[in-house]
Amino acid sequence: MNARALYRSLRVAFLVGDRRAALLVALLAVGLVLMTAALIVLVSPIVALALPFAAVLFLFMLRTPQWGLYAVVGVTILLPFAAFPFSIGFKPTFLDAALGLTFFVWFMRLANGNIRRLRLSPLAPAVLAFIGVAIVAFIGGLQHAPLDKNTLRRFGELLLGIMLFLVIVDHVRTRRQLEGLALVIIFCGALAAFIGVALYVLPDGLEARILSMLSVFDYPSGAGVIRYIEDNPALAQRATGTSVDPNVYGGLLILITAFTAPQLAAERPLLPRWLTAIFLLVMGLAMVLTFSRGAMVGLVVALTPLMLVRYRRLIPYAIAAGLLLLLLPQAQGYVDRFIAGLRGEDLATQMRFGEYKDALRLIRRYPWFGVGFSGSPDIDLYIGVSSMYLLMAEFMGLLGLGAFLATMGGFYWLGVKSLRIVRRGSTLEPILFGALSAVLGAMFGGIFDHYFFNIAFPHSVALYWLFVGVGTAAALLAREERQNEAPEEDTPMPNPFKLIWDAAQV
Repeated sequence: MNARALYRSLRVAFLVGDRRAALLVALLAVGLVLMTAALIVLVSPIVALALPFAAVLFLFMLRTPQWGLYAVVGVTILLPFAAFPFSIGFKPTFLDAALGLTFFVWFMRLANGNIRRLRLSPLAPAVLAFIGVAIVAFIGGLQHAPLDKNTLRRFGELLLGIMLFLVIVDHVRTRRQLEGLALVIIFCGALAAFIGVALYVLPDGLEARILSMLSVFDYPSGAGVIRYIEDNPALAQRATGTSVDPNVYGGLLILITAFTAPQLAAERPLLPRWLTAIFLLVMGLAMVLTFSRGAMVGLVVALTPLMLVRYRRLIPYAIAAGLLLLLLPQAQGYVDRFIAGLRGEDLATQMRFGEYKDALRLIRRYPWFGVGFSGSPDIDLYIGVSSMYLLMAEFMGLLGLGAFLATMGGFYWLGVKSLRIVRRGSTLEPILFGALSAVLGAMFGGIFDHYFFNIAFPHSVALYWLFVGVGTAAALLAREERQNEAPEEDTPMPNPFKLIWDAAQV
């Protein structure tokens, strides 16, 4: 029964005098009020307010994987570390729930053979091979380290994050579905940037109190939620938003900024240009306030080919935004810190050099399948390095790293080939270019940080592969439209929120 039918049934029950139905509705309403009051008193007002929203979202997610993808986007961007305030042997996270329900609904639709057949992209064999190497490395690593439930759970979350690619490619088959998902990404990304900037400008005490309110969802609390350069309160504060770590927040901003940027210069954008310009300015400001040098370099790398190859109209916007950001009081300190990093003079850079050296020692000792995900077999070695590629080689060896690079090579081969045939003026063009740019920036940022392949940050892994999936889905749609003799007409764009809703009805 859908919402409209339920509403009609309740209305009829009251109008015709069905006292039993009316009494049942009244009892349900009283029960909901009492449960909400109990949650406010015994747990937290935040939980009480979130519960009705979560219940409604749960019902929508049962209808189609599109709502599940919306939920995954919202969780990974806005509440990446949130966990439920109860334990089932471990505290399930919001990400666990969103991914689990999305995969369940997707699988049940596939199990009904009358609905449709599974659609796989040319990239699927490479992704499955990468997953296979990860499983082999995980099993091999159990020879020298005991398996604990936390490691098993984190590894499972990592695999689900990678397999999210398969759900997106199979489910997102129309332009409306892709446009709806792209809009949710942009809106959630803009909100995450606004939150990061707003918290940064608040007094430290107030910021700490606001962030500590999330402790009911297993977030950290207290004065330690405010982060500083080199964790030294005498140095500049770093923006974190709700991502806890400023470098993780910087990685998120790489993806969402690079993905949103093409909408500013596209012939047929999904949003008004003035609104997109505001979003991008806030995203850029949030990036500067993270003081994450690796993320900033990753963003520059992501935007450079975007502007030089297709959207040259973005160059004046980029110059103006850069000059505006340089006027910030933090700009001089940021530039000094960047120069110190290039010279290897600051503590963080020196620690990275030491980590790289130790990681190469481990990889030379265990070159093929790495040491797995459970722990290091040797007392003089440890797992952990600020580089996605070195960490991947530690976990999975050179075979795993090679499988990943081959997968990304296939992704760009498919994406660039599709860019040549995508129709100019189509909404697919900025979405495809944005996804390619976002993944490129994340890959370059991964040279200096590890969060896009780390079992401690499953949301970053899921977010990375979500963008790979969006780019692949856009590439496949571009190829399908090219093959059709009568391509889909570019009808006027509806209200963005209506488009998001309509995309979930397909």
